[in-house]
Amino acid sequence: MDGTVLVADDDRTIRTVLTQALTRAGCKVHATASLVTLMRWIDEGKGDLVVSDVIMPDGNGLEMLPKITEKRPGLPVIVISAQNTIMTAIKAEEAQAFDYLPKPFDLPDLMKRAARVLGQNRRSPLVKPQSEKKDKGSVDLPLIGRTAQMQALYKLVARVMNSEMAVMITGESGTGKSLLARSIHDLSDRRTLPFVVASASDFDTVDGPAAALAKAKGGTLLLEEVGDMPEAVQAKIVRMLDTLGNAMPRIMVTSQKDLSERLETGTFRADLYYRLTGVTIVVPPLRERVDDIPLLIRHFLLRAEREGLCEKWFSDAAIETLRRFPWPGNVRQLENAVRHLLLTSAHDEIIPSEVQQLLDGPKPLRFEGIAQNGEKLGQSVAKHLRRYFDLHGGQLPPPGLHQRILREIEVPLIEIALEATSGNQARCADLLGINRNTLRKKIIELDIQVTRNRKLM
Repeated sequence: MDGTVLVADDDRTIRTVLTQALTRAGCKVHATASLVTLMRWIDEGKGDLVVSDVIMPDGNGLEMLPKITEKRPGLPVIVISAQNTIMTAIKAEEAQAFDYLPKPFDLPDLMKRAARVLGQNRRSPLVKPQSEKKDKGSVDLPLIGRTAQMQALYKLVARVMNSEMAVMITGESGTGKSLLARSIHDLSDRRTLPFVVASASDFDTVDGPAAALAKAKGGTLLLEEVGDMPEAVQAKIVRMLDTLGNAMPRIMVTSQKDLSERLETGTFRADLYYRLTGVTIVVPPLRERVDDIPLLIRHFLLRAEREGLCEKWFSDAAIETLRRFPWPGNVRQLENAVRHLLLTSAHDEIIPSEVQQLLDGPKPLRFEGIAQNGEKLGQSVAKHLRRYFDLHGGQLPPPGLHQRILREIEVPLIEIALEATSGNQARCADLLGINRNTLRKKIIELDIQVTRNRKLM
């Protein structure tokens, strides 16, 4: 490796490590803790590559990138930052950084990137310069992570957010697919236009597709869980997409199902599949990025504090307990767990035993044989509750019994009601006597799978 590298970081250890590694690789290195000094070196014509932190004592490294480009067009800059959010990646892309690495970074990876830079005479920035500077605002996004999976996701979002192509977002329940879709919209040129979410029930009527397009106007239309939509709805969407013109909305879809498998089995239309898979973004499950759990917990604690909940914190051992859990419900389940512990913990510092008790869960409440021999539902529930208390040998059950009982009843009630109404959420809400938005919220919170099948009545 040959060339001169300018390193700017206020962390002495990082400066030392980078200086030693780059020097051993054959580079000349100038290292500083000051952006002023860095800019002076650039003015003097020094450096073939810049490696700069974002937050420095005398300024912001990202804000210096346009000045560096103005003074030395083509000088590549690798940004390193401990601010591991999607906004940092977006800003690095917009400021024409050559590359972006989160802290703590992998030194061999950084060296490979530096070697690639120094091995080329010139490389174009990751995105083209924008003719108009876009103010993304202070978007509060819990899309947080320093793991490689999340950083790759951030970079992909930065590249596709202003594209006209359809976006397919896949991932397990609770990973944040709809949140990511909303984030892409809010960060894009369409952010001042409507963001409309539509499910299969919104296409039941003849004018359903036209109504969805009218609401979205030139903004974004998100089709939720398109893999669960019946063939008749799929056909309507195909016809709707064929009518899209220049002023029509951008289409995004979410799906837990593997659409390529459904395509092979013939349960998903090929013409719809190829219209929707312009860009595919896979949201990783939480168990594959457990190193992000401490960052997510910190975010949820700050959000709870803003909402006026009690201020508490997790011990290191408690966080480690959370890291070891497989999280089948992903980020949504983690957030619910954090909020539950904030409300039920007897200590300011949440300890491992409290976390483990929550993760282990109570003995399941089972309601076999309800309403047998003319017995009313309430009488049967009372019997099972007394048996549940008896199972604890004279000790009280774990806290939160009221919510657990409601969940045991609500889940089958909503599932059977959805089945009876063939998955039509509007009819189901009417049957249950609740608001449709309340129903949708409960479906998400209780992780109920909505499918459309034959009616029971």
